[in-house]
Amino acid sequence: MSLFETSDRAKKYQADLLEFMDSHIYPAESVYHEQMAASGDPHFQPPIIEELKTEARSRGLWNLFHPHPEWGPGLTNLEYAPLAEIMGRSHIASEACNCNAPDTGNMEVLTLFGSDEHKEKYLKPLLDGTMASAFAMTEPRVASSDATNIELRMERDGDEYVLNGRKWFASNALHRNCKVLIVMGKTDPTTAVHRQQSMMVVPIDAPGVTVMRGLPVFGYQDREGHAEIDFADVRVPAKDLLKGEGEGFAISQARLGPGRIHHCMRAIGAAERALELMCRRAQSRVTFGSPVAERSNIQDWIAEARIDIEMIRLLTLKAAHLMDTVGNKEARTEIAAIKVAAPNIALKIVDRAIQVYGAAGVTEDYPLAMMYAGLRTLRLADGPDEVHKRAIARQELRQYRDTATTAVN
Repeated sequence: MSLFETSDRAKKYQADLLEFMDSHIYPAESVYHEQMAASGDPHFQPPIIEELKTEARSRGLWNLFHPHPEWGPGLTNLEYAPLAEIMGRSHIASEACNCNAPDTGNMEVLTLFGSDEHKEKYLKPLLDGTMASAFAMTEPRVASSDATNIELRMERDGDEYVLNGRKWFASNALHRNCKVLIVMGKTDPTTAVHRQQSMMVVPIDAPGVTVMRGLPVFGYQDREGHAEIDFADVRVPAKDLLKGEGEGFAISQARLGPGRIHHCMRAIGAAERALELMCRRAQSRVTFGSPVAERSNIQDWIAEARIDIEMIRLLTLKAAHLMDTVGNKEARTEIAAIKVAAPNIALKIVDRAIQVYGAAGVTEDYPLAMMYAGLRTLRLADGPDEVHKRAIARQELRQYRDTATTAVN
């Protein structure tokens, strides 16, 4: 048995999920686009999504991400990795199985840090797929990749906190079922820098919460939306503070670790689908009397894509294995590494697939343009490449710090 070989139960989930993709997800993609176009509303919740959710749940393909057996199948990160990859092959599969970001991360936060009231009011509907949520951390006026920069104020006033500030790229906030936000803000600017932030559960319809606009990404108005939200004297009961005052930074790290690797797993799935599309197109298109697949440069692209996918898959599985065995903190270098590698490599493969498709590749007739936009955005989501590289470099340099003087002498 190899180090990263998965369990029999996970193999069963893989087989069931692959069959579901073939029988329901891929055929539903065209229906999804037809329903979205007919609605004229970029944030419409198409009926086909709800139908797929019902089907997925009936098959037991539901909340696959959740590590706690009370709420899901209780799979490990290593067991879930191939499932997230499979779902990453289609832009509608993760939501169909209730495994889509940012709901997955928010459900884990509410599981770990939510009160009994939070779990009853928000976690259960999220787990049931009847509610959506958003995570409001990034701000337009500061470099939010450094979470200590967060400016939104949360000031205590008796049994309430008063929130004032502006957030943006709160993904999912324009989803038709979005009812709740998890908001990160600054409660005490005078204390230690990593104890200044807190997180609160805030209903999206709370007085003073205004969704200003949905931010387009490369011209796409994604259905879930990436919202700019204004908080003006928003009063939130103190009981809706998660874990405790000053715990916001710690919660964010607990949330973003699994979230980052889930993104990477899905990116590998996108890369696999792009490679499949590239191969099919290269074999079916003829230029100068021969199939494009016979061109040596195209063969190089195909070979390099296979090599690159296998490399990032192995790194992802190693990160998942470490998260399961030694914990997220000890796996932080591998998590950071895969967060840099997976989107970049997947992006290169999608770009080459677009090139093989020619002009058709940049249209909405094929999924490549949307995949490109999503993967390019992923190089910024949950921390830009540069922040993760900095973390890796600092960890690498740390082991030589004590010997630096000796080495110079």
